[in-house]
Amino acid sequence: MIKSGSDTDAIAGATIFANPAAGRGNFQRKIAAVRDEFARWNYCASIVETGSAEELRSAVRSAIEAGCKTIIAMGGDGTVQLVARQAIGFQVQIAVIPTGGGNDFAAALGISTNIEKAVEVIAHGKTRLVDVVRVPNATGVDAIYLGGGGAGLDVEALRYASGKFAKWPGRVRYLASAIAGLRGFRGVQVNLEFPESSLPNIAAKALLVAILNSPSFGGGMRLAPEARVDDGMLDFVMIEMLKKREVLALIPRLLIKGELKTKRMVRARAANIKLSTAADSWFQGDGELLGRTPVEINILPRALRVLVP
Repeated sequence: MIKSGSDTDAIAGATIFANPAAGRGNFQRKIAAVRDEFARWNYCASIVETGSAEELRSAVRSAIEAGCKTIIAMGGDGTVQLVARQAIGFQVQIAVIPTGGGNDFAAALGISTNIEKAVEVIAHGKTRLVDVVRVPNATGVDAIYLGGGGAGLDVEALRYASGKFAKWPGRVRYLASAIAGLRGFRGVQVNLEFPESSLPNIAAKALLVAILNSPSFGGGMRLAPEARVDDGMLDFVMIEMLKKREVLALIPRLLIKGELKTKRMVRARAANIKLSTAADSWFQGDGELLGRTPVEINILPRALRVLVP
């Protein structure tokens, strides 16, 4: 763990938790730009660079215990998720400097990937309460995510997105990973229930099941354009299993516009969704594996205070 600034700085102003692995390199240049922008605004901030998820969690907890009230995540959706998980339940606000390969949560809030504009948002200090998606599990420590989660092809794509295509830009990275993940993928048999809702249960063989709090996931693919991060609802999108050639036919529009149009898509909105699969499957949220099915996904309404434009 590398720190810049003093403990007094962290308490008096803010702490920036930076993920050196996020994005496509040039990390030190980005850190320098962030430091310069905060200095230009005369905004007191300490920078903490962490080398692992556990180190990040520990550092955020320590900052909160020390009295820091503004916790800033510098990275992609996975970094923001880790920071937010530690902040829930405390009287703190979080902010985002989106520098990752996928920045869907920041995009949903209108936060630019331009460092100058992202820092300006923080300096102005306007906040908004947003929903958090909760995924209970058997460990007793619930997983959470902020933007998009799901099962199926997106889980298959994760190993490529964090490996072979890790340095590719957001949407291109996801699509390339999804194409690679198609090899040998036969779909996932899913069963979905919508407790406390009049929606009928769904049983189908799916290419992808996405449960979204934000309009997009996968680096800008707008699967749920009407989704809002503070409406107390989850947007459910299921794409039925397609042939490989049918999937490839969708790629050009996805690549250019980030839109997916197919008659084999099912949409619904609910505050609570139960997902089970015929075979053991992983469920991911914000690009992080959160647990194995069956899972229940629900909303923690307005559980997080975030700095926004």
